[in-house]
Amino acid sequence: MLRAMQCQSCLPRGSWMQLCLSLTGTRVPRGVCLCTASVPGELGACGAVTPESVLPWRGSQEHSVRHSPSRHGLSHLRNVASSDAIKKHQKSLSAWFSHQPNEERQFGPSFSLDAVHVDPVMQESSLEEILKPSSDLTIQNQLHQPCSQVISLQNLFDVDVYGRQVKNVVLYGTVGTGKSTLIKKMVVDWCHGRLPRFELVIPFSCEDLSYSRAPISLRHLITKKYQHLRDVVPLLGTSNLKVLFILNGLEHLNLDFRLAGTELCCDPNEPVPPSAIVVNLLRKYLLPEASIIVTTRPSAVRRIPGKYVGRYAKICGFSDTNLQKLYFQMRLSQPGCSGGDGAASSSGEQENLVEMLSRNLERHNQIAAACFLPSYCWLVCTTLHFLYFTKTVPPSQTLTGIYTSFLRLNFSGEVLDSTDPTNTSMMKYVAKTVGKLAYEGVMSRKTCFSEDDLVQCFEVEMKTESELNLLEVFRSDVFRFFLTPCVQPGKEHTFVFTIPAMQEYLAALYVVLGEKKTLAQRVGKELSEVLGKVSEDVAVVLSIISKVLPLRFLPVLLNLLKIFPRYFSRLSGKERDAIAHTMAEELFKEEDYNNDDVLDQINFSILGVEGPMSHPDEAPDDEVFELFPIFMGGILSRRNRAILEQLGCSIKNLAAFEIAKAMKKTVIRKSRKGLPPSELMDYLFFLHEFQNERFTAEAIRSLRTVNLSSVKMTPLKCSVLASVMGTTCHEVEELNLTSCNLDTNSLRILFPVLLRCKALHLQLNSLGSDACKEIRDLLLHDKCVVSNLRLANNPLGEQGAQYLAEALAGNRSLTHLSLLHTALGNRGTEVIAQHLAKNQHLQELNLGYNSLTDTAALHVVEVAKKHVTLDKVHLYFNDISEDGKRALHSLRSDRDGVRALVFLTAGTDVSDYWSHILNIVQRNLPFWDRERVQQHLALILQDLESSRKQTANPWRKAKFLRVESEVRKMLGELQHGTL
Repeated sequence: MLRAMQCQSCLPRGSWMQLCLSLTGTRVPRGVCLCTASVPGELGACGAVTPESVLPWRGSQEHSVRHSPSRHGLSHLRNVASSDAIKKHQKSLSAWFSHQPNEERQFGPSFSLDAVHVDPVMQESSLEEILKPSSDLTIQNQLHQPCSQVISLQNLFDVDVYGRQVKNVVLYGTVGTGKSTLIKKMVVDWCHGRLPRFELVIPFSCEDLSYSRAPISLRHLITKKYQHLRDVVPLLGTSNLKVLFILNGLEHLNLDFRLAGTELCCDPNEPVPPSAIVVNLLRKYLLPEASIIVTTRPSAVRRIPGKYVGRYAKICGFSDTNLQKLYFQMRLSQPGCSGGDGAASSSGEQENLVEMLSRNLERHNQIAAACFLPSYCWLVCTTLHFLYFTKTVPPSQTLTGIYTSFLRLNFSGEVLDSTDPTNTSMMKYVAKTVGKLAYEGVMSRKTCFSEDDLVQCFEVEMKTESELNLLEVFRSDVFRFFLTPCVQPGKEHTFVFTIPAMQEYLAALYVVLGEKKTLAQRVGKELSEVLGKVSEDVAVVLSIISKVLPLRFLPVLLNLLKIFPRYFSRLSGKERDAIAHTMAEELFKEEDYNNDDVLDQINFSILGVEGPMSHPDEAPDDEVFELFPIFMGGILSRRNRAILEQLGCSIKNLAAFEIAKAMKKTVIRKSRKGLPPSELMDYLFFLHEFQNERFTAEAIRSLRTVNLSSVKMTPLKCSVLASVMGTTCHEVEELNLTSCNLDTNSLRILFPVLLRCKALHLQLNSLGSDACKEIRDLLLHDKCVVSNLRLANNPLGEQGAQYLAEALAGNRSLTHLSLLHTALGNRGTEVIAQHLAKNQHLQELNLGYNSLTDTAALHVVEVAKKHVTLDKVHLYFNDISEDGKRALHSLRSDRDGVRALVFLTAGTDVSDYWSHILNIVQRNLPFWDRERVQQHLALILQDLESSRKQTANPWRKAKFLRVESEVRKMLGELQHGTL
């Protein structure tokens, strides 16, 4: 049947919208179709079908007489050989179809297709519906419109509306709807006795059959693929054996149902081409009693004449959010999915993740529209698993690798149209067309596209019949996978990428593949290849002539011929420079400096933002595309290039090398200017995605100071930081991890990095006594170079003080230690004081705001007097009495060897450290008890006034008044809530 085509000039306006709306199918709000799955421990009990369960007849002669001759063929299956063959076949199929790709192993050892599975909704269809798709539906209608034509997998071969027995079923759906997974589950179900309608299931891959042209008989074909069935094959066609043939991926075969193209064949022993076997099976001329299920993409449905099809079934995906939620529950709640040691905490985190995702699905229609495709549900689960459960160094995956593997799982190197002689790779076609649309959207900072945008990217350059045919197949089979109608109010007639990050990935692929070329670059590449070949041939001829006829102009001519390829190769080099320049410009955009890091952005896009929202689907004022340059770097990694090569998107090693070389001039240079914490995290993540250890080492050597303060350091980010910093061994001057939500596990992951940091800021991280164990091990390590450690505003407690005291006794590098506001108390401080004598290097110790009384404070100072190097102890904001204050005021550095910072006064003068103390108070006010701070500030003010009255020096009085004004200002702002 000829494909109905529309030429470019006569494509009606709105055809892209009508196409997408017709492809999505009808959604079913409550039509949940689930496959009952046994628990993993019960699989062995139903792993094979026994002879008694397949054949109820027991073989007595008297019983056989009562059966009609038509059932005589079943007696052959009662012999042991045939029964064993069926069992071996089931075992072999179960092992093969239960095998999961490497990408699935991350969900835990208990995850298997047989244990957990959610069937997509299937809708009974017709050839008329396929040829004349309805264009009245919108995405919103499909979310809620009821459907009475839902059909389950078990009912596909029931009689039709006319009472006729259905033998041939065509199961079709666009890319990503779950056709292959559904067939795999169907086969596994049969292997485990959950599909009793059929006694024998024989699956064939049409892609596999398409590679064979040699004639072969059906029986030989079966035994060639399944050797276990050699004892069963002779029974085909001679018994009432209930056989199901599964033909997966019909779009790979070019079938000709004309008698002139494919002759009739009813003999299973006659050798014919594999395509002829398929045609005659569907004609019911060969093995007419066999049942057949065919899976295909929509564009290939019409290759089978309607008279040979008993039922059409359309896979509608997860058209109900309840199905989506169930899928996420099964995927993310698998035992061992988190990979953590603490089962209880991991289980709680998994449940919390599922709950947040479910809430976002209910309020965010765009995500629900994306998860309409089971493939995107898989991508969401995999991304969340990467974000939350990555705890190894280096991380086992990259985000770019997840998206590349996702495309491989869905496209696996398929050609767009098997009938087209060009054999255009589906992924290559997507990169050139959809990638162009994605790139133009990134450059113009937009995510919504009109029909005019689609026409410009897909139809403007269509010139040949072949190009138009490919476009029609793409529209039918693939378009919905990448683009979907927008559900935002007022934007219903525009399109968005199904997953926002996919736009940035395809834009990056478009650029890295070199599809973004100027006219000079395109012409230059072609001329360079042609002239390069010609010049090589001519050079060989001229070199031979020059030996016979030594003419002087020949060497000159030879050099001229070599100029052309060299000149045009420079154009190619400029193209690589342009790619590196684009990457650097997008990576270090100053307008993105105030955004969250990209990993948080991805997390928010999936789970939503906690707190009030104006509208769940409302787009931000400025679109952010910070993943675009990161994906560019990730695509250049060796592993991703190898996968893309399988998909027909080739990126040569030389091209990747030259781009990396050009990046050194741009990316590394710009990174040295200093980046805000979130942008620095993005840069580190870019280096991780790039997977180029030599390039990363050179980039990291230029980072002497790493400031990631206020970046939420998840286990993944800690792993990325440790992995990237681990490419070198240089010392880091300063690592600022203030307010980064660190915990004990974070410190373990970062341990090798922390060893090399001279100044280490760990304030405001809620670190407790368990974390102090890690810090103790860090400070006692023989390679530790930490000299300045800040642990302020962490609830270390008395037990934490014990671990730190042990660390102080054996450490040789630490000179400055801040334990400000760490809940040490008197007992914790006493423990530290007892171990201070064993330390020989500490110079400054901050014990402020720890509820110390006179006894503990004076004990610390007495120990500090005898210390070799300790000359400064901070004791402000503690519960020290007036007597204790006078005793501490009497200390002098020149006499006692230590200076105690307690108040803003020093006898009848202002302390030299008054501004330092007030700055510390002001910085920490958001994290301290405000009432207690007000009390201390009031006492400080009284002390300042009292000291001012005791001095007659006008200069000192002026200094007191200045400090008093600062304290009054801070106290007033604190009381009015403006500080």
